[in-house]
Amino acid sequence: MMQTVQQIETIAELRRQLREPRRQGRRIGFVPTMGYLHEGHLSLVNEAKKHCDLVVMSIFVNPLQFGPNEDFDRYPRDLERDLQLAASVGVDMVFTPSVAEMYPQQVKTNVSVAGVSEPLCGRSRPGHFDGVATVVLKLLQIVQPDYAFFGQKDAQQVAVVEQMVQDLSVPVKIVPCPIVREADGLAMSSRNVYLNPEERKQATVLFRSLQLAKQRLAGGEELESIRDEIVRSIQAEPLADIDYVELLRYPDLAQLDSVEKGERVLVALAVRFGKTRLIDNMMVTV
Repeated sequence: MMQTVQQIETIAELRRQLREPRRQGRRIGFVPTMGYLHEGHLSLVNEAKKHCDLVVMSIFVNPLQFGPNEDFDRYPRDLERDLQLAASVGVDMVFTPSVAEMYPQQVKTNVSVAGVSEPLCGRSRPGHFDGVATVVLKLLQIVQPDYAFFGQKDAQQVAVVEQMVQDLSVPVKIVPCPIVREADGLAMSSRNVYLNPEERKQATVLFRSLQLAKQRLAGGEELESIRDEIVRSIQAEPLADIDYVELLRYPDLAQLDSVEKGERVLVALAVRFGKTRLIDNMMVTV
């Protein structure tokens, strides 16, 4: 019989429920999500269960990280299904606060992480990572986990969170987890449901382009020519509209003129197919 999962809607109740496990010295793992769960999220839970005695997941579509013309109201939601999926992989508690519970009044405190939040999505979605850092810090304060698990699909988000945790001495270990992909290579994302069949088919160019970049980096090609080749590869799909294609040093996301041996390069893409903006990336150690 599948276990049921404990759903908690208020900050006070979640803190109360976690007091006893914490007193017993049980290791608490935390998986923050915006819901509409897929295999990528569930892989974070499976990783959490390896390290922790108790797993808390949050489901909260955070308005602070959406810009004025972005898809906050359209963002897919299905709480009943999410709770069933969370139970199926053994999540112990799901924290599902309302916006009013998280932000009972206008938020006057803003967490801003300089440097790593500025390129890539930071440039095309101004204010996005301030919203991410603010909600993640708030959730870490509420849950106070020993470990928190983040998908590498948003590698910039991981870099921002790791920098914030380090700078503010937040007592949590951040665990980045590998991207989970569909059989044809498309990175799993809650936004994939927006794609029509033709957009969905053409979106597989993202993974093919990343694989191409990995081969070219291994062959020691110039970064600028690799970038140009990725751009040409993506533009060959008529529905693809490129937001950015970048090769940056990880984790500081600095611009690279050349690559030293042993350096980690983040190949990062953001491309629109119709109204749907998809991100993907690959980490390559040269």
